[in-house]
Amino acid sequence: MEHHVVTIGVAGGSASGKSTISRAILDQAGQERIAYLLHDSYYKDLVELGHDRSQINYDHPDSLETSLLVEHILQLKAGKPVEVPIYDFVEDRRLAQTRTVQPQPVILVEGILVLAEPELRKLFDIKIFVDTPPDIRFIRRLSRDVAERGRSMESVIDQYLKTVRPMHNAFVEPSKRYADIIVPQGGYNTVAVDLIAQRVRSLL
Repeated sequence: MEHHVVTIGVAGGSASGKSTISRAILDQAGQERIAYLLHDSYYKDLVELGHDRSQINYDHPDSLETSLLVEHILQLKAGKPVEVPIYDFVEDRRLAQTRTVQPQPVILVEGILVLAEPELRKLFDIKIFVDTPPDIRFIRRLSRDVAERGRSMESVIDQYLKTVRPMHNAFVEPSKRYADIIVPQGGYNTVAVDLIAQRVRSLL
């Protein structure tokens, strides 16, 4: 089965529109034929990291258990289901329960650092980078973290200046050079989204 599986990586800065691109691929190519994995699900537990929230750099590769994600992709490619962690972004911890993902003809992996990790990157047949201006990304992130994750505006701004922006410049932006497709304007680039979805459908 493995040689029939197409693996796609969708990277880009925080709040760049990665999820919008991924949802469009899922909708247009068929959710029932795609195994969808989020790198964010593999954040290490706050207890495991041994620090309080203010001391953790969530945008550094070390904050994620990428080795487990690699293992899960290989298992899916081999036709085996996987148990994906569920991460609680309000409490900053992994939940006891997991999410079962079944093997499918397409594996879609999304995350800010998926093209920055060599072991992960080499598993992708199609590598996509969503390129959105930093001011737009910051506004989106600020709105999301305050509304959905219970953060204060001050804490979001502080985190952005201390870790999000420096890590984007150090890891995320340089990974753009590995992309096969760079999508400007994020998920609003309907032409690019349609072309990508059409390509995925043709591979299926």
